[in-house]
Amino acid sequence: MTIIVHHLENSRSQRVLWLLEELALPYQVKRYERNKATMLAPPELRQVHPLGKSPVIEDGGTVVAETGAILQYLVDKADGKLGAPANREDALRYRHFLHYAEGSLMPPLLVMLVLARVPFFGKMGLKKFRPMAEVHFDYVEGELAKRPWFAGDTFTAADVMMSFPIEAAVKRAGILEGRRHIAAFLEKIHTRPAYQRALKAGGPYAYA
Repeated sequence: MTIIVHHLENSRSQRVLWLLEELALPYQVKRYERNKATMLAPPELRQVHPLGKSPVIEDGGTVVAETGAILQYLVDKADGKLGAPANREDALRYRHFLHYAEGSLMPPLLVMLVLARVPFFGKMGLKKFRPMAEVHFDYVEGELAKRPWFAGDTFTAADVMMSFPIEAAVKRAGILEGRRHIAAFLEKIHTRPAYQRALKAGGPYAYA
C-alpha cells in the first residue's frame, strides 16, 4: 500500500521523504505551503491530524505524526533496514541520536531562529543564547570526529533524523566555521542518490 506523506515546504518532513527513498518504500506526496505572513502550516493539516503539523503520514488506516515516530515506523515496516545496528553500543547511540535531534538539539536552534527575527532585543538575546547552542554543535562535531556516521560505521535512520537540525543550523546560524566533520557529514548525505530523489519529490528545500 502506498504511504501518503503530508509534506510541508522547508520543514522536518523532508527527512521522511529521504528515508522512504532509502528504504525503497512506495509513497506519494501531498505538499503544503506555509502562510507567507506567519510561516506557519496551513489549517488544512488539521484535517489530517489534530495538531495540524507536518510531517504526518497515512498508511492505510494508520496515521503517524512526529518525525522520530514516523522514522521508526518506516524502519519497522522495512523489516529493520537502516534501524539500530546489531552492536550494543552502536544501537544505544542510534537510539540516542534518534531522540537527541528533536529533544535536545532542535530547541536551542529554534530559539535562535526566533530571536534572529526580533529587532534589537532579539539580537541581544541571541548574543546571550548562542553559547548554549554552541555546546550542542561542539558535541555533534566531536561525535562525528569519532566515527563516520552518528551510530557507528554504517548509515542509519539516526543520520536521517540528525540531518534537519544540522542543515537548518548551517543555513540560519552559521555553525560550520571550525567544524569540518559536520561539513563532511553534510557533503556525504547531500550526494546520496536517495537524498537527491527526495529533493525532487518534495520540491524546493531551502536547507540543502
